Amino acid sequence: MPFGDCMKTWIAILCCFVISASTACAARLSDEEFASMLRQAVRKHPEIVLDALREHSETVLDIAQQGSHIRRKKNMENQWREELTQPKSVITANRPVLGFESAPVTIIAFSDFTCPYCQQAAEVLDRTLQARPQDVKLIFKHMPQGKDSPARLASEYFVAASLQNDQAPWILYKIFFAEPEKLSAETQDFTAKAAEHAGLDMKKLAADLKSKKINEIIEEDMADAKKLHVEGTPFFLVNNLTVRGAVAYDLFNAAIDMALANIKN
Repeated sequence: MPFGDCMKTWIAILCCFVISASTACAARLSDEEFASMLRQAVRKHPEIVLDALREHSETVLDIAQQGSHIRRKKNMENQWREELTQPKSVITANRPVLGFESAPVTIIAFSDFTCPYCQQAAEVLDRTLQARPQDVKLIFKHMPQGKDSPARLASEYFVAASLQNDQAPWILYKIFFAEPEKLSAETQDFTAKAAEHAGLDMKKLAADLKSKKINEIIEEDMADAKKLHVEGTPFFLVNNLTVRGAVAYDLFNAAIDMALANIKN
């Protein structure tokens, strides 16, 4: 929240405390007279504001954060209304789908398995998919940072696993996001153990990892990200609506609700 907005919020909170303590006095004054007296008191004794903020710092922070969240939601909803008429096209053919194929809302995630914000977002997505299985399905698109990075190898394993069956890549997805520190520190051993846990044919996996197809799919995803002007991970398309960053559960649901309403209309 901008500094000026924070100060306005804090002063408003202070006024609430003062007004609550001065109800009897306020009852004998007009609103204009009481506001004038309050302004004069704060000008003469600005330390009152600081004292009140210190005494109620947790309350102030909670209210400021709530106000910031509400404002962000309104801004996102305004953006989504504009996007309803701006179709976006990305490659989803031959990508594994998590959830029911018939679900009307498709969440397309551009993500990096070693990104901490992507990990947070994965937890929100998991909660969303469990809460709304009839409404939502997920497609994962790769945006790893660095060609020789642990995230890139994890993406290669995910794509190679999808060439064997539709369930295995999502097992890897959960393992990689559950333990990103191990993925980064023990990359080769960790990904290999994850693949074995997913029940993959290790000989076929080794051959597929060397094939051009794996690299082509990841490069297609990164080209789609560039086309959408994705500047960082995570980034999501909820049908046609963009969601940037690791947003809260209620914001994801707001996007889903708007996407569903647009389908019905």
